[in-house]
Amino acid sequence: MNKDKLTHFNEQGRAHMVDVTDKKETKRMAVVRSQIQMQPETLKRIKEGSMEKGDVLAVAQIAGIMAAKKTSDIIPMCHPIPLTGIDITFEFVSEEVLSFEVTVKTTGVTGVEMEALTAAQTVGLTIYDMCKAIDKGMILGPTYLERKQGGKSGDYHRQNP
Repeated sequence: MNKDKLTHFNEQGRAHMVDVTDKKETKRMAVVRSQIQMQPETLKRIKEGSMEKGDVLAVAQIAGIMAAKKTSDIIPMCHPIPLTGIDITFEFVSEEVLSFEVTVKTTGVTGVEMEALTAAQTVGLTIYDMCKAIDKGMILGPTYLERKQGGKSGDYHRQNP
């Protein structure tokens, strides 16, 4: 790892918030994928909407949106940025796995990868919270950046092995 490329450290090697004052505003987008594995009965109850706490996916979706909007409040070096779009979709992959995809967009001077990652983790944690009474063995992840667009570093698309 090249220390010169780590921009969150000042000349003294101390953490600082990166100065984005002179960066150009561009359209930015990040897509993060994650999943949660659980007992088949738990996933069945989510599909049926029969969990005691309510509609698990609706609550998780709202929690993810809220988390994306609040990322700079919990990740110390993240800039507060105006988000122009957040979308969260779900897919029942098998009788034990629920995957979800978070897409976050903005037009600004810094990217939205952290907002998308924070949203995805919050979606998983919310599902866990709503279902833990019947399934404490759920497994979160993996969570990863699938792709991003915009910014000085350009576009990125994860190459899956």
